[in-house]
Amino acid sequence: MDALLIIDMQVGSFEGQPPRHDAEAVIARINALIRGVRRAGGLVVFIQHGEPRGALEPGTPGWEILPALERDPADPVVRKTACDAFYETDLQEVLARHAVRRLIVTGCATDFCVDTTIRSAASKDYEVVVAADGHTTRDRPHLDAASIIRHHNWMWENLILPHGEVRVVPAEEILGELGKTAK
Repeated sequence: MDALLIIDMQVGSFEGQPPRHDAEAVIARINALIRGVRRAGGLVVFIQHGEPRGALEPGTPGWEILPALERDPADPVVRKTACDAFYETDLQEVLARHAVRRLIVTGCATDFCVDTTIRSAASKDYEVVVAADGHTTRDRPHLDAASIIRHHNWMWENLILPHGEVRVVPAEEILGELGKTAK
């Protein structure tokens, strides 16, 4: 079974400046993937980051998942406090309960939580597919967001793993694959 991981797509992650790169289009592509995964009988998992203070403080408006995302009340929500969505969370148990082997990864921020979770998933021998155009970040003092995204997409494709590889493909290609397995 496939699971779509939607990492840290929260209100507080999209506040402030500079803005998240290509945010509206990334949200639209994630929503298309949500619909595709559901049609194919897969699982949609929202990952929600929480910090004791700041924009992602649990219970505050900034902590909430973006209302623009097509969330179903039955979708599991995994709460985390570190960049790695597996670290001290129940994510692996949620995936095991549903016999998930392939993870489709999207979210925010490319260079922090998305990257760390992809590497962690790969080390746990999940089949990992990254939506190359389904994650975002913002400009950093040393590098613009588009370059960060391009760099990480390249890095993930070139990780040296003992079992398999991380595939990095456009959301449209993932949707085509899901369409072939739709129930």
